[in-house]
Amino acid sequence: MQTVLVSGGAGYVGSHTCLRLSEAGFRPVVYDNLSNGHAEFAQWGPLEIGDIADSRRLDEVFAKHQPVAVLHFAALIEVGESVKVPARFYENNVAGALNLIEAARRAGVKAFVFSSTCATYGDPQRLPMDETHPQAPLNPYGHSKLMVEQILRDLDRYADFRSVVLRYFNAAGADPDGRIGEWHEPETHAIPLAIRAAMGSNHGFKIFGDDYDTRDGTAVRDYIHVLDLADAHVLALKHLLNGGGSEVFNLGTGTGTTVRELLEAVRAVAGGSFDAKAAPRRPGDAPVLVADNRKASEVLGWTPRFGLTDIVETAWRWHQTEAARMGRAAD
Repeated sequence: MQTVLVSGGAGYVGSHTCLRLSEAGFRPVVYDNLSNGHAEFAQWGPLEIGDIADSRRLDEVFAKHQPVAVLHFAALIEVGESVKVPARFYENNVAGALNLIEAARRAGVKAFVFSSTCATYGDPQRLPMDETHPQAPLNPYGHSKLMVEQILRDLDRYADFRSVVLRYFNAAGADPDGRIGEWHEPETHAIPLAIRAAMGSNHGFKIFGDDYDTRDGTAVRDYIHVLDLADAHVLALKHLLNGGGSEVFNLGTGTGTTVRELLEAVRAVAGGSFDAKAAPRRPGDAPVLVADNRKASEVLGWTPRFGLTDIVETAWRWHQTEAARMGRAAD
């Protein structure tokens, strides 16, 4: 059984990927400082607590487990927060990633799968957006991910270090069996916030911008189920381990959903209504982000299996179960 190191593997996408890695016959070793991850999400392999900034700890973990590859998820991800404290995002997302990459290289690991983002594209110049779309991020979060992509391009060209960069669109949903789900504190993502509103949160739901040039004035996003993302990571890993070269892939469904359409989907699953009030646009938000995913289909053989209703239903079940388990209200 081959071992892979999963940085940030106790977080949302990382933990779902560990689930899929285990099902595919790999042994995922989670490396996480638990600042945003949860120890109880590390269910499919050992948990090693550590920070990607800690070179000595990384070297210990590489020596102990001898992974054949690294899947890198550990990052700060909140766009709004990146605008407020950009230096913190560059320190963690860029310097931390480079530290992890160098630890992998010291250990002789040459296969690296990187969790990137469609935020590297910025405002769309054409839709849907393919991997050749110009990259002009609108916020420090997107810039930090683009910097790591450039590092990986240079390492592929000059240092024989192969990587697959996966540019997510909007990750959503949860494990249908309810073992893990989307759990951020504080929560800023649309679907969990809408579900909390439907469950009785006193905060309701804010629509950030209702004056975009879209079909109903609200922002359009491409929501992709977290297990579809996880499947793509396993395929990317196999691509590298089978000798494939460095690649970049978009991960999205190719279908855009407005915020208002998303709210209607949540109301349909929840079986009730809730308040949704308009608020000003947030800095750094693009009006429309929709993926062209043909390259991932052609090269990796990846096809998303879950639709919007599946996404909302699995997320709803997870939040309902978690709220009951914790004995707490939606807030």
